[in-house]
Amino acid sequence: MRIGVPAEIKNNEHRVGLTPESVYELCSAGLSVNIQSQAGSAIGFTDQDYQQSGATILSSASDVYESSDLIVKVKEPLPEEFKFLSPDKTLFTYLHLAGNKSQAVELMNTGVTGIAYETVTSSDGSLPLLAPMSKIAGQISVVVGQYFLLKPNGGIGTILGLVENIERRVVTVIGAGVAGTEAIKKAIANDAHLKILDLSQKRLDELKEQFGTNNIEYILSDSSSISSALEASDLVIGSVYVLGKEAPKVITEEMIKKMKPGSVLVDISIDQGGCIESSKPTTHDAPVFNKHGVVHYCVTNMPGAVPLTATLALNNATLPYVKALATQGVDEALKNDSHLFNGLNIKNGEVVNPAVKEALES
Repeated sequence: MRIGVPAEIKNNEHRVGLTPESVYELCSAGLSVNIQSQAGSAIGFTDQDYQQSGATILSSASDVYESSDLIVKVKEPLPEEFKFLSPDKTLFTYLHLAGNKSQAVELMNTGVTGIAYETVTSSDGSLPLLAPMSKIAGQISVVVGQYFLLKPNGGIGTILGLVENIERRVVTVIGAGVAGTEAIKKAIANDAHLKILDLSQKRLDELKEQFGTNNIEYILSDSSSISSALEASDLVIGSVYVLGKEAPKVITEEMIKKMKPGSVLVDISIDQGGCIESSKPTTHDAPVFNKHGVVHYCVTNMPGAVPLTATLALNNATLPYVKALATQGVDEALKNDSHLFNGLNIKNGEVVNPAVKEALES
């Protein structure tokens, strides 16, 4: 099977589907890999690196798609890439179909087989291909939140760290999954007073055992507790995720209107439509907007801010699946691995993942 890696075209997206090391492993297994010229150059992977690893360098995206059976990307294809897709191609990437329903329909109309990183599962119930990027997004959320709290950047004009005897600033994390947990760690490292909200008391108890109770509140999440936490917060991080579905809007505009002017909201869930009612997708070029006096950060490819780290972490997770799809064939690989099969979102113009189907039909 011929594997193709086109250059990413999303705003400020410098990650790449395969590293030279991954290409070397695939080529050593007798597989053919096509790389679009300069696909990894922004993070130090040259065409020569890929050639030495066994890849064929092709000049354009159209050449890569035309010459390949399995397309390995990082981000969902944009509409200008749809013309390269067809029923004889398999796309292995983040798809986030529930986050953009109209684009999902257009993608389905190409007939491409779409396997989404974010719905591949593992035996322990985790999401092994989503987790690496969720960890990075969680860490970035506190970094960018702190940056936009600075007065020149539109914020209230504070830092999170403990300064003299000044009272700690308040960070609220809503949703204590993989991304939320990383945000919690980062907020603790910044000496913030932390409010953690989650729907699961069991999860809150686990976190209490892990992090203790010093300057940390563990709160069962509902509309009242969220609203109360927001009013006291300088930085709020929304990290709610439901497998294959659009994120629920747990933060309403009425809640935001009661927040302190200059406070900051970071919506990690924006790839899945966002968990904040006032959220709208932003880019690394224009990452924030102000609504109701509150700074909103809603970048849809947050890990793209650290593309080298993100590419290396993603390849560690995806390479075994790429190898299985390419050596066994797509249908056989999906048949042999029920967890990989859960990643199958679209085939022959239809949605086949039950959760994604429900989300798109709602």
